Formats: sequence, structure tokens, C-alpha cells
Amino acid sequence: MIKSFLFLWREHERSNSPAPAEKWYRPKMAALALTRRVTAAVKNKCLSSSLPARRWLLSAAYTDSKVWEATEKDPQNLAVLASFMDRTYDRNLPVSSLTVSRFVDNISSREEVDQAEYYLYKFRHSPNCWYLRDWTVHSWIRQCLKYGAKEKALYTLKNKVQYGIFPDDFTFNLLIDSYVKEGDFKSAFSVVEEVMLQEAFDLPTTQILSLYTLGSYLATRPQLTVSEERALGASLLICGLKQDNTIGLSAQLLGNALLGKVEILKGIHAVFKGMPLSWARGYLGRALTVMEKVASASGDVKLSKDTLDYMSDLLQQLSSTSDSDSSGEESGGEEDKKDTVDEDDLAEQAKLPEYAGRFKELSNQLEAQGKVDSSSFQGLVTALAQQNLAAAEKPDLEQYESRIQAWEAEKKQLIQREKEMREKAEQEKERRLAAKAAAQQA
Repeated sequence: MIKSFLFLWREHERSNSPAPAEKWYRPKMAALALTRRVTAAVKNKCLSSSLPARRWLLSAAYTDSKVWEATEKDPQNLAVLASFMDRTYDRNLPVSSLTVSRFVDNISSREEVDQAEYYLYKFRHSPNCWYLRDWTVHSWIRQCLKYGAKEKALYTLKNKVQYGIFPDDFTFNLLIDSYVKEGDFKSAFSVVEEVMLQEAFDLPTTQILSLYTLGSYLATRPQLTVSEERALGASLLICGLKQDNTIGLSAQLLGNALLGKVEILKGIHAVFKGMPLSWARGYLGRALTVMEKVASASGDVKLSKDTLDYMSDLLQQLSSTSDSDSSGEESGGEEDKKDTVDEDDLAEQAKLPEYAGRFKELSNQLEAQGKVDSSSFQGLVTALAQQNLAAAEKPDLEQYESRIQAWEAEKKQLIQREKEMREKAEQEKERRLAAKAAAQQA
């Protein structure tokens, strides 16, 4: 009966559920290590701004879980549910998305968060992997925050292909805000990086939170690896494109500059691989284009002084590196460099003196036009959050309530469908038993 029911349920999952809007990869199967943990990020104090770090951004009404907690619950014994899923997987049969949802919804301790992580992994590597529900992802993040397991939320988010964790904008906001409250801007930036990879900067609240996080993280003067510079640059650029103002253009300038640095040092392939970025060369040139746009703009748009200073330092650093490389001294890593940098990349490197000269001209022009904002980038994004975030929350909350209602309706439909299939499986079992009994009597 169980096998018959599970077969019917798998067909229901496939025929009645839209696949989630995500880019699918087929990862290699790997054994799950339940003891893996994300290394706690070292909290850094702000070094470059006199502005005190804000320890909160979203209002209590936004982060309050009352609306979510008020949804109709389906109480379950997790030990029984876990045993059922284990037996089902042992028989090479699929577990339904509703079963996983019930497990996550009924988490009541930190230990059960670890157990849920395991079953999310198992589900992701099962035939029904497409059908992890949006409300399950939201519930997972909520439960991690509730039971002090933010590192689990971040770990499964960073390893989304293995766990299927693709949050919506509202859920992203909750996780970013939770790290900002603790002043852990490094981890908050890690979440913003995932927002960037999913190109989920649609909500004004997400844009403001992300820009605030990026500005605050930069203010800590982090020592960045090349991959971190690429992620930071891409996040600044893509989020900055959503804001056609001083903050947005300053973010675009800084983002293009960071990506240009990676391009000069490692080649264009190191920039766009695995990123929602253009593969066209010339990111430093595009940074200068942002400066030209501001210089020719008729409005009150400016560029922050510290972003211009950052690009100036970056160009000097790259020029020094270029001079050192051209002196004839060869390093042990030159062979690796040849593998990643082609002739077109070398041609882009040769433009550095031109870029440096053009940057100096544009900087002088912007200064003469009064289009250099003396406020730091962190100061600008802090002011943006203080002035605009509260008003941007209201439509999010209205949309969230509507989304919960839609989730509840879909969940009830699934529960009803599950009940009908159980009854159908029971009837089929009774028919088989009756037929078997009749055959024995004959």
C-alpha cells in the first residue's frame, strides 16, 4: 500500500506542481557530513567612518514572526516522520514535498535543525527534488533564525545546489537583517552575494539593505581575495544599477572598478564565469563611463569622494603591478597566468595608462562642476536606509500576507490530494486482497 501510495504521490508532484524558477545543475552525489559548520565570521569595527554602525534596519513589524506563526499548523512527531522518510528512501521511493514541509514546520529545537538539514539534502538528491515548496524554504530560514542556527541558514544558502534553498526577496531580507543586527557585515555580505547571483534586487527594501550592507562591509577595510573582490564588485554593480542616483552611480563606479581589477589581473574569464555579468572586456572603461555620465548629467547627481579615491588607488596599484611585470622579472606563477590571460586580455592591460589619464581628467572635471559628494559611501547608504526603508516596508508586508494566504491554499490542496490518494491506495489494496481471496476459494 505504501509503495502504491508513494508512486501515486510522485506522479501528483510531477503533474500538479510547477518546477521552481531556478537554474538546475546536476551535482555529484556526496555524503552528507552533519557536523560541518560555517566558520564564524570575525566581527570588524568600522575604521573609515565616524558614523556609528546601525545595529538594526528593518522594523519590528517587518521581522515579527506572528503572521507566520499564526498559519495553520500540521503537528507531527518528528521521530515518526524521520523513520517514515528513512524507510521510504531505503526502498528507493520518493518522499513528497509535503512530508519535508511538515518536518521543517515542526522543528522545535536546535538539534532538530540539524536533522532537517539532512532531510533537505536527501530530498534535493531525490526524484522529487524540483518540488521543494517556497514556503518550506521560508520556514527553514525562519526556523534557523528562531533556534540560533543562522550559520545553518547561510551554509545551505551558499550550497543551494545541494539543498535547494532559493529564498524569495522577503526571506533574503530577514537573513540579511539578522546579521546586520549583530554587526556581522561579512556574513551579511555573503547573503547579499547570493541575492546578486539570483539577480533578486527587485524590491526597494532588498536594494537598500544590500547597499547598506555593502557600504558597511567596505568600511571595515576587509582584506579581500580575488574571488571576494569579484563577488563584491558584481554585487555593487548589479544592485547599483537599480538606483539612478548618487548612491547607485557610486556603487556602479566601485563595482566596475573592482571587476576591472580582477579582469586586469586574471583575465575576463575570471570575471564572468559563474556570474550574471557581461563577458565583454573593459570593466575599467565602463567605470570611466559612469564618471562621464555623471559629468554630463543635468541633475543633482554626484559621485562620493571615497569611491573616486578608491578607484584612484586601484589604478595606481594596477599600474605598479604592470610596471613590475614588464621589468623582465618572471615569477613561478607565470605559467598559470598564461593559462588564464589571452592576447585580448593583454591588450586590455595595455590600456591602463590611457585609463589612468582619462580618470584624472574626469576627476578634475567632476571636482570643478561640484559633482563630488564629500560624504562617504557608507554615510550615503546609511542616510538612504534611514530616510527610505520605513516607507518601502509597507508594500512588502502586504505582499507577504498575500503570499502566505496563497501558500496556505496550495498546502490545503496538497493535503486534500494526499488524503484522496491514500484512500485510493487503500481501495486498491482491498481489491487486490479480495481478488486473492477469491482465487484461493476457487
